[in-house]
Amino acid sequence: MSLDRILDGLEQSNSTGAQASHHARRGFLEWAVSVAGPVTPKVARAALAAPAVLAAESAAARAFVGYLEQASRTAHMQKPRRGRARVLH
Repeated sequence: MSLDRILDGLEQSNSTGAQASHHARRGFLEWAVSVAGPVTPKVARAALAAPAVLAAESAAARAFVGYLEQASRTAHMQKPRRGRARVLH
């Protein structure tokens, strides 16, 4: 399902609070499954630039945008420290 259709459905929702978050999470998962190829932070950032995302008003649509923002962040993994065994013994 397209991003616009998902957001349109979320905009029509009158849900608030936990229910809005639940609808947004389901919408995000539906979007992630419908994306061609892997869902990367770059793909999420591209989705954040869509006009429908920028115009999100309902609680569910704003929560969906929040999930997109979380997905757009890259995780910075640190390399394991070398020589740790010497430090522990």
